[in-house]
Amino acid sequence: MKKAIFPGSFDPITLGHFDIIQRGISLFDEVIVAIGVNAEKKYMFSLEERKKFIQEAFKDEPKVRVITYEGLTIDLCKKEKAEFILRGLRNPADFEFEKAIAHTNRRLSKIETVFLLTASKTSYISSSIVRDVIRNGGDFTVLVPESVKIK
Repeated sequence: MKKAIFPGSFDPITLGHFDIIQRGISLFDEVIVAIGVNAEKKYMFSLEERKKFIQEAFKDEPKVRVITYEGLTIDLCKKEKAEFILRGLRNPADFEFEKAIAHTNRRLSKIETVFLLTASKTSYISSSIVRDVIRNGGDFTVLVPESVKIK
């Protein structure tokens, strides 16, 4: 069974993330969306909210599982018996950053990183842009799945 871990903070999940997960479903038997917990980081949405947004977005997709984790992604891969890390690339800066992490992960383990280019229609969307739109009262709903709601 081919399993991939799609790690991130997903604060919140965007249409770009959604697209990568959907496309990953066709490549893998299971896509585990892994929400990383970083005590140093200040999040807009709670861990429970972020998990719920993703679970709701993929409620009818049995090949997607949502979990939370702390520590190294490669350790999570070993624990989950996942051979792949799935990552989306929006631009050259993403590639350079992700390439360094992928090389490090490959050096420390046998885990392969699979990169998917984001769709052109979502390549400009980032969680930080979505948070900025929300903070300034803009219409964020065109940037995220319907499951993302503000209390």
